[in-house]
Amino acid sequence: MPQDVWNAALIYTRVVFLGTLGNLGYNMNAGILRGLGDSKASLWFLVVSCVSNIVFDLLFVAGFGMDVAGAALSTSIAMFISWIVSIVYIRKKFPEIQFTYLPRRFSGTMMKDILAIGLPVGLNNSLYSLGHVALQTFNNSQGAVFMAGGAVAGRITGCANIAITGLSSAATTFSGQNYGAKKYSRIKEGHWRIPLCSGLITLSFGLLFIMIHKPIIRFFSSDEMVLMYASRHIVVMLLSQWFYAIFNCIISIVNGTGKVRYTTIVNILMLWAVRIPSAYIISRYFDGTWVMLCFPISFSFGMFAMIGYYLFSPAWKEVMRMAGKKQNEGEKNLA
Repeated sequence: MPQDVWNAALIYTRVVFLGTLGNLGYNMNAGILRGLGDSKASLWFLVVSCVSNIVFDLLFVAGFGMDVAGAALSTSIAMFISWIVSIVYIRKKFPEIQFTYLPRRFSGTMMKDILAIGLPVGLNNSLYSLGHVALQTFNNSQGAVFMAGGAVAGRITGCANIAITGLSSAATTFSGQNYGAKKYSRIKEGHWRIPLCSGLITLSFGLLFIMIHKPIIRFFSSDEMVLMYASRHIVVMLLSQWFYAIFNCIISIVNGTGKVRYTTIVNILMLWAVRIPSAYIISRYFDGTWVMLCFPISFSFGMFAMIGYYLFSPAWKEVMRMAGKKQNEGEKNLA
């Protein structure tokens, strides 16, 4: 890695870690809200965070010339803003739960239930992060200009993909609540509709941002090569991100029912058996500046793998069988 890039990465990492507490606090509060059945608020908090991030980016980077440190600082501030907004919202909207800043008591049973689902998901996330460190080496090999283009593109693609995070989180809550309440028929109704809705919204946002992204990215750089790479990255990612939207919603629905083993395996394979090898092949044997094509390749693999789970998994077929049984019982009661 070039020394100037290394120094910039070190600065960014140190500053953005300042926002870790805000990120943790927001995600905990978002989980509470989804458990209370309020999934809209979490989505709007993400919108607030995203908009805040862009505003502070423009202020610190374009206005104050703070470069990488400004971008990292804007991210940290946006994390804390989303956390603070969520705290205020919960305390006002749900006073009956007596929201406190510290836990009142420890429950071993609850911790065991949380770890049963959380550990596989956490392992998956750790391996996912480690894999992206490996992917970064392929980006680094293309030089600082290419890396700068990817960083600029990430700002645009992140905003265009708000629906993925919001709907996937809602999907986990939806399936978890209905699975726990044994309302399997509702899971059957939503297990295709939610992913398709997420895919359609993501594709629509993607097409919109593809049409308007060029004047926006000029706020972040005036270098024509950086802008070219950023534009290429944006088009490739946003034309294929709907694959990921469908994949992620299906995984979220399945995770909500507690069946996390298969989803963890698919996530690991998607990254380590498909995305990283694809990036290596593209970088070594083709034009390395198209390395971002490894993402649509892996997205399509993940989507079809999870559709296959829906269609062929005995565990999921049992959920659908129970849904049909409950529906028939309901029809008999009405008759």
